[in-house]
Amino acid sequence: MELKVQDGDYLSDGRGGFVRSGESEEILQRVQWKLSIQCGAFPPLPQLGSRLYLLFGQPPSRRTGLARQYVAEALAGETELEVEQVELGEDGCLKVDLLWRGETLRVTAEVR
Repeated sequence: MELKVQDGDYLSDGRGGFVRSGESEEILQRVQWKLSIQCGAFPPLPQLGSRLYLLFGQPPSRRTGLARQYVAEALAGETELEVEQVELGEDGCLKVDLLWRGETLRVTAEVR
């Protein structure tokens, strides 16, 4: 199990240790991380991250389709995940529903 991260810091368990994530929480955390990093921003792994930051330079009519494409690209290495649905609100709120081992997982992120 991985250590749980919140707002960029490890989450304390209140007893001098850290909270550990369950398996589905680990996946959601990893997905959130991959979607929030700009693709190419981490030189040792230039393919890591997403191109979601490019969305608001595109016409509104293309954004949802591109958001789905960019999410799929960012998560291509996650072989146990299937992108079911991607919603992009006008306010930049991105909601992604994923299928993992028969369970639907939801990730939300802000895209700017």
